[in-house]
Amino acid sequence: MQFTLSLPDWAVEENRRLPQYLPTLEDRMAAVVRFSRLNYENGTGGPFAAGVFERDSGRRVIIGVNRVMAHNCSSAHAEVMTLSLAQQILGTWDLGAPELPAHQLVVNWRPCAMCYGAVLWSGVRSLVIAGSGPELEQITGFDEGPIHPEWDKELAKRGIELVNNILTAEALKVYRDFAASGSFVYNPRQGEG
Repeated sequence: MQFTLSLPDWAVEENRRLPQYLPTLEDRMAAVVRFSRLNYENGTGGPFAAGVFERDSGRRVIIGVNRVMAHNCSSAHAEVMTLSLAQQILGTWDLGAPELPAHQLVVNWRPCAMCYGAVLWSGVRSLVIAGSGPELEQITGFDEGPIHPEWDKELAKRGIELVNNILTAEALKVYRDFAASGSFVYNPRQGEG
C-alpha cells in the first residue's frame, strides 16, 4: 500500500516561473506569502505555504503549500509537504548533512505543533517566520496545537537559527482575507473536543 502527496498544478507552474535565487529574506518570504494566498484563492488548500532555500545563497529548492483537504491527509501541512519535497529533490532525508549547504525553511507563520517537530527532524539550519503570536489562530480559527513554551530555545539547542517577524503585515493580510472569504477551516471534529 502507498499514498502520494503532490502540489497543485498552479504551484508547480509558479515554482517554474520563480527565479532560481531569491537573495533576501524579504524576497523569500514574499514568495511564500504569495503562494499562501494563491493556495486558498485557487481552492487547493489552506492559507499556508513554506519554502526551502539554501540559506546563504538564496537558491530556491521548492516552495510548497498546504494540501490537507485535497489529499485527505491531516499531515499534509505546508511545512511537511515542502520539507518532504526538498528531501526528495535533494536525495536526502537530512537537509543538514555535512556535504550540503545550510538549508533554510521559510514559513508564513510559526509552525504548528506537528510541523514544529518536522522542522526539528528535517536537518534545516535556519527557520524564518512571518510571526509567532496568537494572531493566526485569532484571525482564522485554525488550531495550531500546543507549542512548547520555550520553542525558540529548543530550536537554538539543536543549532537551528530563528528569524522572526519578516513581512508580518503581509502574512496577516492573507489570513484576514482568508477569514473574510468564508473559506473552510478544517480543524478536526470542527474544533469540538
